[in-house]
Amino acid sequence: MSHPFFLRLAYVGTSFYGWQIQTSLRSVQGELWKALRALDPEAPMPQGTGRTDAGVHAKAQGVLLLAQRPWEPYRLMAALNAHLPLDVRVMAAEPAPEGFFPRQHAVAKRYIYRLFEGPAADPFLKDRAWHVHGKAPLDREAMSQAALHLVGEHDFSSFRAAECSAKTSMRILHKVEMRDDGPLLDLVFEGNRFLMHQVRIMTGTLVDVGRGRRPAEALRDILAARDRRAAGISAPPGGLYLDAVWYQRRWGIGDASPWPEPPSD
Repeated sequence: MSHPFFLRLAYVGTSFYGWQIQTSLRSVQGELWKALRALDPEAPMPQGTGRTDAGVHAKAQGVLLLAQRPWEPYRLMAALNAHLPLDVRVMAAEPAPEGFFPRQHAVAKRYIYRLFEGPAADPFLKDRAWHVHGKAPLDREAMSQAALHLVGEHDFSSFRAAECSAKTSMRILHKVEMRDDGPLLDLVFEGNRFLMHQVRIMTGTLVDVGRGRRPAEALRDILAARDRRAAGISAPPGGLYLDAVWYQRRWGIGDASPWPEPPSD
């Protein structure tokens, strides 16, 4: 008999080749499974909510773990952390209901992309933010106007990596907002699902607008083009954070989504 648990995992993605387990490269899923097998050798591989790319960070990766014996949640969290490397931590653990699967039952996610402006990069933000070099600050107003074109349900083909395997490029972007803190600028994206590199490509394109290289109205035409070549560069992975995931209310996992969720199957 297995005992399902939901974990909230945080990790610094700098030295990982992404979440998903790799044959020979270091992955977050691989490190977590190694720690779990030290405690529970027969436990199957833990399953995450999303496949963060190499170099991308997470504050709230949701993970389903099937332990082969009962655990008190705090003790499970402490035991796993004792076997995990310091760039991965289990931040919370709780019993999960039978039938819950994080990837299938997620209804919305929040990603944050962190920018740092100024004439010199901050060494303390190396691989934690994208240094946007320039004498003049980014035009926040133009970026806000451009972002309005992205909100809603659209075909995001222009903001999709060539190797993306998603069956459809239709996605709903609920919100884009900017949070200013001096030279730090966080771009906050909340949506139902995201395509491979979507947030990084949207960020690169919005930075083009902020630098005056594109008008705000260009975002409407880029969406309509449905062509990756129409959009800007992919922002570096080190500035991207998976910040929150919301699940269907019926499972009682975490906070309820602030956005409408589709009917349950």
